[in-house]
Amino acid sequence: MQATRSVRPFEVISEYSPSGDQPQAIAELAGRINAGETDVVLLGATGTGKSATTAWLVEQVQRPTLVLAHNKTLAAQLANEFRELMPNNAVEYFVSYYDYYQPEAYVPQTDTFIEKDSSINAEVERLRHSTTNSLLSRRDVVVVSTVSCIYGLGAPEEYLRAMVALQVGERYDRDALIRKFISMQYN
Repeated sequence: MQATRSVRPFEVISEYSPSGDQPQAIAELAGRINAGETDVVLLGATGTGKSATTAWLVEQVQRPTLVLAHNKTLAAQLANEFRELMPNNAVEYFVSYYDYYQPEAYVPQTDTFIEKDSSINAEVERLRHSTTNSLLSRRDVVVVSTVSCIYGLGAPEEYLRAMVALQVGERYDRDALIRKFISMQYN
């Protein structure tokens, strides 16, 4: 299946506009991004408007953007702020779907082997799939994530092969859809 990506401009909707140091920060970071830098960092104290500055930066450069936070709580807060500032764009929350993860380990002092154990959060897994779908189907995407997002979903090609795109108003062969879902091991 070939993905068709919608093109919608990034747009900040706010009663406020950049002020103080924000215009200078936006101009400097946009210049660096447009000059080819792939990784830029916005620094600032709490309460200085970094979320709004970042949203205005994304609006200016018009590029899909990855925003990294140091933990899930901050990532969720940032995602909510970006959703408020950019309601017409896809703002996605992409974090590790593990509520708990214990890698396998060996304790030589007691000659004990500890098996790997984990607990997966189904809602976070759904949000991760939403992120992947947005990245494959549209360009106006801001992904808010954490370093722990390294637990992958697989290659985009595999995701596209396993995707069934249905459009409202279209007619589909029920038996063909059922066979497709069974082949995907959908349950």
